[in-house]
Amino acid sequence: MVRPLIAPSILSADFAHLADEAARVSDAAAGGGRGADWLHVDVMDAHFVPNLTLGLPVVESLLKATDIPLDCHLMIEDPDRWAPGYAEAGAHNVTVHVEAAADPVMLAKNLRAAGAKAGLSIKPGTPLDPYVEVLKHYDTLLVMSVEPGFGGQAFMPEVLDKVRAARRLVDTGHLTLLVEIDGGIAASTIEAAAEAGVDCFVAGSAVYGADDPGKAVVALREQAVAAHPRWSG
Repeated sequence: MVRPLIAPSILSADFAHLADEAARVSDAAAGGGRGADWLHVDVMDAHFVPNLTLGLPVVESLLKATDIPLDCHLMIEDPDRWAPGYAEAGAHNVTVHVEAAADPVMLAKNLRAAGAKAGLSIKPGTPLDPYVEVLKHYDTLLVMSVEPGFGGQAFMPEVLDKVRAARRLVDTGHLTLLVEIDGGIAASTIEAAAEAGVDCFVAGSAVYGADDPGKAVVALREQAVAAHPRWSG
């Protein structure tokens, strides 16, 4: 890991101007600094979570409008059926929820075969231990630090115990994956998440609620670097 990854969430962006919103967090908008590493796209179906956002057609359009790798977080029922389509479309990382997947190991293989990295997400109340063997087939673990479904929720610090456990498994070689966190990440919480061992930080309102989203990305990354010696050393 050369640096922490910042993945602005377009759930907090202006849905009427998604191409422009992607451009606002690009390298060109970051004041000479590194812009967004990934662009986080929350797909919700109003079944797995009580909210409806966007789906594959919008993702396909966004892929044509930005060079930032898309990090698609599928909060949907039956991801075994629907998730590979996002990988086939060109998403960089496709994350599914372990609570919704019927066969998460086969799904990871299908996502990778379709050309994407495979991510597995766990809700705040879902324990990590039962899924350690499953995670050996994945490239990303997304720890939810809010209940999935809506942006703007308060960060749940108790999930950092799962982050620490995952970090230990990665550092000891039991897992080979990125540890990602999503929910309530802002200037006031990113340092604690970095100290716990997060590699990739999803930030919604902290980026798109700022006057300058590009500079907000740079500032968040600088905070994460300063909080953990593996980046600042």
